[in-house]
Amino acid sequence: MPVGPILAIDQGTTNTKALLVEPDGMIVARASRPMTLSHPQPGWAEQSAADIWAGVQQVIADIVTQTGNRTPAALAISNQRETIILWDAQTGEAVGPAISWQCRRSSDRCAALRAAGHGPGVFERTGLALDPLFPATKLAWLLDHDSAIRPRAEAGMLRAGTVDSWLLWNLTGGAEHATDHSNASRTQLFDLRSLAWDAELAALFEVPLSLLPRVLPSDSHFGLVAGGRTALSPGIPIHAMMGDSHAALFGHRINQPGIAKVTIGTGSSMMALTDRFVTSANGLSSTIAWSSGSGIHYALEGNITVSGQVAGFVGRLLGAADEEALSSLAQTVAHADGVVFVPALAGLGAPHWQDRARGLITGMTLATTPAHVARAAFDAIALQIVDVCQAVEADIGHPLAGLTVDGGATRNDFLLQLLADLLDRPVVRRADPELSALGVAMMAARGLGAVTDTVETNRDVTFRPAIDATQRRDIHGAWRAAIRQAIDASQE
Repeated sequence: MPVGPILAIDQGTTNTKALLVEPDGMIVARASRPMTLSHPQPGWAEQSAADIWAGVQQVIADIVTQTGNRTPAALAISNQRETIILWDAQTGEAVGPAISWQCRRSSDRCAALRAAGHGPGVFERTGLALDPLFPATKLAWLLDHDSAIRPRAEAGMLRAGTVDSWLLWNLTGGAEHATDHSNASRTQLFDLRSLAWDAELAALFEVPLSLLPRVLPSDSHFGLVAGGRTALSPGIPIHAMMGDSHAALFGHRINQPGIAKVTIGTGSSMMALTDRFVTSANGLSSTIAWSSGSGIHYALEGNITVSGQVAGFVGRLLGAADEEALSSLAQTVAHADGVVFVPALAGLGAPHWQDRARGLITGMTLATTPAHVARAAFDAIALQIVDVCQAVEADIGHPLAGLTVDGGATRNDFLLQLLADLLDRPVVRRADPELSALGVAMMAARGLGAVTDTVETNRDVTFRPAIDATQRRDIHGAWRAAIRQAIDASQE
């Protein structure tokens, strides 16, 4: 049946974006606002929950200004995952910061749980390693950092959720507290087999179940936009919610195992569909890709903590004007001349899971120049993805048939050529980099009964390997040695 345009909100770590999207994928309007991430202590990362909501209000207002009285058929939410927020159920005000997925403040909690032998049991139920990336231990920190907070939580006065739940609560004026299966599967409190919050996990992490939202399929009717909350008219349905990497996978039109996608943003996520719940033996996470009337779709995922962010970080160290300038500098040399940068700036994620690892630069000589360091930074973005790709192939038992990419960093042709060279296979960049927003818009349109199978591929760009096996082998060898050095140093 005919369906009007979908207003897709893509709330990310560094930007909040909005797209007004026709069901056939045509983008009618775009808006974006930057977000601030603060680091109050080494290893900590947080944002203001109020600022996250304000950013969403702003991009909605920008879209309404651009499109006038054109009312969306529905609103859909794609969100940064694993960032956790705690708020007052009556006032709607956040209790503490939004603790980012990058934050390491709960490392000691994770280490204690691992030392007590809980790692295998948690992994078996949730598909997730005990790591500060995931929200359970961060939520426990929020409950315990102030002695007055946990009693309020246990009395039912507080609510908690990932960013999608926080936005839903605000959009509906506190009428709805819900999440979807993709976001729930990332909390380390959700059993991937029973598809329910797990009381034993909640007890282990000391999180009252009363805090948590109800869990619905990704294409559900989650509620209605309340009056006075945004520039939108009241009553518009909120008809899809998905974690951003999951939404991107759906936006790539990947609907069967064998092809993987990588979203390269602040961090990176490689995700590959599986035909069942697969427990990884190679450092990956099992997750729910999405859920709908057709059932639960599972995936393997590798999460890279610091990825596209590497370019901004190294650019600041070298005094580059921006990331484009750093890329230009890197291209003035043919290779990094043995220099390796390990961007363990917030620990190492998949497939290593070393949350205490710290970044290092190795292989420098008196001949090393800033251009070599710049080149090593871009190598590092690509090599982390190669590590995850190899882990996916080891878990599924055969090579991947293809790799597609999206995300802001993929606008850099130089980076994608490096990825193709070091991966030794073609890499396809989709025509529009905003596949998280497009994917959740497609999910909402499908939930409303629209056909969303139209796909434009004539503007896709394919990057093919262009270096020899010896050069690739040397780069891989130096990278593996540097990774071992970073991990060994973290254990001293």
